[in-house]
Amino acid sequence: MTRPFASLPNKLYLSFLAFIIALLSQVTPAGATPPDLNGGVNNEYTYEEYVFLRGTPERFSGKVTKTESEQTDKKTTTYRFTLTGPTAKDKLTRSVSYVTDVKERLDKGQTTTQTTVKSYSEKITFDKKTFTLDDYQLSHGVISDNRPASDYYSGNMVGRKIYKTDNDTITVHFSGRNVGYENFWGATETQIIDYEMVSSQGTALITSKVSDSKTKTMKYEPHDPSLSSFTGGHAVISQRNMIGEYTYDIPYAAGTGTVNVGQEMVPKIERLIVPKFRDLAKHWAKEDIEKLYSLGIFDEKSSFFSPNTPMNRYKFTVGVLKAADVRVLEPPKNTRAPRKPVYADLDVKDPDYLYIESAVQKGITKGVTATKFMPKGSLTRAQAVTILIRALGLEHRAPTPGYKTSYADNSRIPNWAKDSVYVGTEIGLIYGDTKGRFNPNQTMTRAEASLLIIRYLNFLEKDLQQNYRDDMLFFE
Repeated sequence: MTRPFASLPNKLYLSFLAFIIALLSQVTPAGATPPDLNGGVNNEYTYEEYVFLRGTPERFSGKVTKTESEQTDKKTTTYRFTLTGPTAKDKLTRSVSYVTDVKERLDKGQTTTQTTVKSYSEKITFDKKTFTLDDYQLSHGVISDNRPASDYYSGNMVGRKIYKTDNDTITVHFSGRNVGYENFWGATETQIIDYEMVSSQGTALITSKVSDSKTKTMKYEPHDPSLSSFTGGHAVISQRNMIGEYTYDIPYAAGTGTVNVGQEMVPKIERLIVPKFRDLAKHWAKEDIEKLYSLGIFDEKSSFFSPNTPMNRYKFTVGVLKAADVRVLEPPKNTRAPRKPVYADLDVKDPDYLYIESAVQKGITKGVTATKFMPKGSLTRAQAVTILIRALGLEHRAPTPGYKTSYADNSRIPNWAKDSVYVGTEIGLIYGDTKGRFNPNQTMTRAEASLLIIRYLNFLEKDLQQNYRDDMLFFE
């Protein structure tokens, strides 16, 4: 196979490939994290939260800034708030810095963090009464499972704040948890924190639930002029919003109730290249295939996609990694020794080779024998779903071995694929035929494989958000 830019010297070619990989990694969205631990939300312009120190919910809004500095195993995060309350005389200023110790276990594919308070100052003024933060203690631990297509994390926190006034001390004990995920197509973090506020007036109970969520969606945009070389194309819409609510029980003042907060940021639009295949006009998978081509997941040079021909193992594996923007290995630097492929029938000079090597090293796929990958071999349904579920890192969600899937041909499903088939069915990636069979050894066409990758993208974009935000906030 002739590589693109074959006329480039080998060293220059590897540098060019490294540049492309770096360029792709730059578009990965940063994680979604609610600002600090007060239940507040923000957009590009405004931040808002509720304060309960006087026994009633009082809305404060204004500006928040966040700065971060990172070292190899440590991160410092600083929040600064300048807010105004219900009246112009009500002011809140807060500055808090957290230090996070980071421990990476590359052998486990996991990361743990431990966060404590480094410094703090806070003053809340209501006309003639001022609350000053006298002490702030926090311990927040998080475990992150870093899977190829998505990171999943969960944390627990416990802390205490002590406020002083001229004639009283208010102690706020709090504990809570946060859960989240982050991938190329979205990121969500949901925090649920319970506060117990103790003062000379009595004890109040407050719960805040807040979620910060980012998503990318594809939308078809028609091109109306009739005298044009194309009829329309796709755009990627990046959106971010935060929603939350406080529930409170304050016997000595406001009683019980609920207040809500929410902010939404201005979407970002990125137009994509326009596909011009000539053999998809009436094909049932036309929309899915064109989406993947527009995203650069398929890079066919021909005007014909051949949707009904078999998908090969190489193209599908590369497509799955590109679809989720999975980080790939870097090309070797200044080495005279020739690079050896992970399997004898692979070509290290192929522009997509590093995707395959990365997939093998991450446990997403492997060869058909100890020495052969069979890159042009036809992809089976069992192989396809196994690649997807391992990329998501969900294969361990299957029951204890010895179970049966719901398919009539359960006995024909290879043992190495059974966990992935079970999980893939549970999350809606795959379905059986009209007779209840999975048909594990059936070859997938390029159209069928395209549909499967689109379902995989929908899971990363929509299903995870539903599970980590809506299910946590509204159905807990």
